[in-house]
Amino acid sequence: MPRFTPQARKSNRALVERVEALAIRNRATPAQIALAWVLAQHPSMVPIPGTTKLHRLEENLAASALVLNAEDLAELEAATSQIPVHGDRYSVAAQRWINR
Repeated sequence: MPRFTPQARKSNRALVERVEALAIRNRATPAQIALAWVLAQHPSMVPIPGTTKLHRLEENLAASALVLNAEDLAELEAATSQIPVHGDRYSVAAQRWINR
């Protein structure tokens, strides 16, 4: 996964740090912030996180109770528009299978 190479991870750290700071302020985990942000985008958007661990499932489910306020959402919007994400989401081989 190109987005998780050492160089891409280093480049994307600034965005991660913004999400981590927001998580601390909301007494949540970064994963919960990410899931709550997706849920706040539109009522018909539903994240489908994967996990093999019960405690992560419980963490993910708790994100549905987290309501991000307008300031939180504005901060996330600013961060995602100002900080470019480095690394493709999928490998070249995987990308061929998408939107067929």
